Amino acid sequence: MTQRGADPSSADVDAVYVFAVCDTRTPAGVAGLPGVPGGDAVRTLPFGELTAVVQTVRAADFTEEAWQARLSDRQQLERYARAHHHVVSAAAEAGPVVPLPLATLYHGEQRARSALAAEAARFRAVLERTADHAEWGVKVYSTGSGGADRPDLPAGPAVTPGRPAERTSRPAPGAGLAYLERKRGLRAEREQRQDAAIRAAETVDAEFQKVAAAARRLRSHAPELAGDRRVQVLNATYLVAKDRTDELGRLARTLEQSTGAQVELSGPWVPYSFVGEV
Repeated sequence: MTQRGADPSSADVDAVYVFAVCDTRTPAGVAGLPGVPGGDAVRTLPFGELTAVVQTVRAADFTEEAWQARLSDRQQLERYARAHHHVVSAAAEAGPVVPLPLATLYHGEQRARSALAAEAARFRAVLERTADHAEWGVKVYSTGSGGADRPDLPAGPAVTPGRPAERTSRPAPGAGLAYLERKRGLRAEREQRQDAAIRAAETVDAEFQKVAAAARRLRSHAPELAGDRRVQVLNATYLVAKDRTDELGRLARTLEQSTGAQVELSGPWVPYSFVGEV
């Protein structure tokens, strides 16, 4: 949780929850939205030449203890994250926005205005940089099968419970050497696939960077976390001008054909990944 200007002794008073900052005085579509659970309707809070999209909430709902409990409840956390994203997306319909992190709070409007005004120069730089741009996600998956990476061990003699194992003939001369050669071959094949996947990821990233104004590499998702058995070799996001959007789908398809990897494109999104870069 990001709780700025917080006073632990004032948890029973109201707090100002800030969703985003924009350069439009009255961004259409945000006033009256429900916002996060338990708060008043969403409204705007002007400061200087900029405007914050805010909501009045109970500070007691966002104490460290309350938020930590919410973080351990996946459904509750998703509920707040969806509400936050919905308001940010609505504000972005009116023009560029600087989305703030989930649960950014201030105790009182005066503290909110002062703290936000102190970052006005950064906000303006981000708004100028992201105007008429959107964020697009690109994920690349290796198409190699994992099953071939695990060579089968030679089967042992069948044993019936209560009976001694039958005597078997000795393996043919050279059988052990052949097995080791097979293992080495499979290992070499696996390494070749891994090298090819890395080259494919670098190629995809390089080509998308040619289209993008900025790019960021993100941590790849482990298969068990993503619920996907494929091996993810690239998880990246790109800031792309809206007038180049039509190029992205064609580029993804072309790269799939040329690299043999699976390329997944998602977006457009509010540029969350680029608000810290000016």
